[in-house]
Amino acid sequence: MLTLIATPIGRIDEITLRSIDLLKSADVIVCESTKETSKLLKQLEIKANRYEVLNEHSAKEDVQNLAELCKTLNVVLVSDCGTPSFCDPGFQLVKLCRQNKIKVQSSLGASSLMGLISLSSQQIHQFYFRGFIPAESGAREREWQVLKKTKEPFVLMDTPYRLKKMMDECCQHLSQRQMLLTLNLSQESETILEGTPEQVRAQIKLEKAEFMILIYAQN
Repeated sequence: MLTLIATPIGRIDEITLRSIDLLKSADVIVCESTKETSKLLKQLEIKANRYEVLNEHSAKEDVQNLAELCKTLNVVLVSDCGTPSFCDPGFQLVKLCRQNKIKVQSSLGASSLMGLISLSSQQIHQFYFRGFIPAESGAREREWQVLKKTKEPFVLMDTPYRLKKMMDECCQHLSQRQMLLTLNLSQESETILEGTPEQVRAQIKLEKAEFMILIYAQN
């Protein structure tokens, strides 16, 4: 299993209690630099069982080896500070884990948006945050006509009871795009699905849920 853990940008006490527990129980901690991460763990009075490095100098083989570890070990991914996998090579490990059906989860504090972006298996340089689209049918359809022409990645949200409606609309308007769907992040029922809208819709087992959608860039 792979767990993405956000680390403090400044104050050490901004890290979550769950993240501390996950770092303590990790078999392997994957980091950008052992110098920075060991400094953090020392402040938290945590002794790492094993370090591995993933940064801009890592080769493809390095990422593959890390994914192999995730198959049998409890692996956590951190950056030097802030959210891992966003604007750093961590997305490559997320991608390989997902391709190999290895569970990927997050411990990122209270930011659902950063949770969504960091759980992407694609590198996101920029994105458009659309958020909630209109509920009224005419305005909603007009918005979809705009969104289907948007080539850059964009983020959508809606109320939990509109999950099915939103997925049906994604299938209708964005059938050729790839997407990432998160359901009930940081809850017992957390679900993360990636693929075409049809592929994602077919895997949803909940009637309603807190959800966010990342539509990937148009090729």
